[in-house]
Amino acid sequence: MRVWRMRNGISITLKPGDRRCLKALTRDRNAPQKHVWRAEIVLLSADGIGTNEIMRETGKSKTCVWRWQERFMQEGYDGLLRDKTRPSRIPPLGSQIAERVVTLTQTDPPAEMTHWTAALMAKVVGISASSVQRIWRAHGLQPHRVQQFKLSNDPKFIDKLRDVVGLYVDPPAHAIVLSVDEKSQIQALDRTQPGLPMKKGRARTMTHDYKRHGTTTLFVALDVLEGKVIGRCMHRHRHQEFIRFLNAIEAQVPAGKIVHVILDNYAAHKHPKVRLWLARHSRFIFHFTPTSCSWLNAVEGFFAKLTKRRLKRGVFRSVVDLQATINRFVAETNNDPSISRQPLTASSPRPITIQNPSPGSQTQTKSSPRSDGGTKC
Repeated sequence: MRVWRMRNGISITLKPGDRRCLKALTRDRNAPQKHVWRAEIVLLSADGIGTNEIMRETGKSKTCVWRWQERFMQEGYDGLLRDKTRPSRIPPLGSQIAERVVTLTQTDPPAEMTHWTAALMAKVVGISASSVQRIWRAHGLQPHRVQQFKLSNDPKFIDKLRDVVGLYVDPPAHAIVLSVDEKSQIQALDRTQPGLPMKKGRARTMTHDYKRHGTTTLFVALDVLEGKVIGRCMHRHRHQEFIRFLNAIEAQVPAGKIVHVILDNYAAHKHPKVRLWLARHSRFIFHFTPTSCSWLNAVEGFFAKLTKRRLKRGVFRSVVDLQATINRFVAETNNDPSISRQPLTASSPRPITIQNPSPGSQTQTKSSPRSDGGTKC
């Protein structure tokens, strides 16, 4: 007579709750089969069935039966539903490979390329492109990106910067501060076909090709205190048009107010005829931004808003249509001007920190009364 017996040291006693869970798992048609036969091994073991009989009924090997008997004794019901983690069949990359990738990334590539690509690095090092990208991500390397910069070579950079910023943060009393600039070559672009409107799941459409009907130049003077603008569209961008725009400013600014004009170093702004006009109008004071510092001119924010909100997606069938659209945008801006902030007063001083062009040097000045160091001629 053959006797079926369990492995020595294995004794499984099921609580009523565990037995109900195991039986429900074996009857669940949606349960994974590996969970079902593991539950059957435990149930048979609890009923005193020997190892060989469990092997015959479940179709599993002896080591498999022993493994799940021990797992249930150690971790209970939850241990049957979890597989132990196994090492990857592909060995992990060593630290030497990561160091080599980082070192090579900071050097020039061997081929006629300006920067490393993941495919080229993977070929040189002998690893996959995804591994290269993972190493780059871990070390914060982005060889496909480049950050541009521009340093001003103006010898009077600090003086001009203090002068312009001083007008922004502490404008003089009984005066108006205007940020003046031109947006030249604004194109009147018409699309070759009408686009489709936006709807759910689809963005608005616009043809890539276009018809060009001409250009215009927008002269703008932004009141940095009130947020209102004075705008004129003209066909050309010369000193003659600039003088005409200065005359328009002269006509709109109330008499008796000093006019501080912030503008860049464009040649038309320094033309001899412009200097003669400035000499005849004593209440106008020019403040030039440092060279290569157009970002310091506050009117650039208005140009950016105009481009993004009205010009970029606009359809204009003529230059007149374009100029009328710009004039309407200027009128809407003046009806609801946006004021960036209130000017500083003597009771609320705020320090102005200005960095020198050379790295590491910094100059700090207090918000004392600003000296009007503008240009008169």
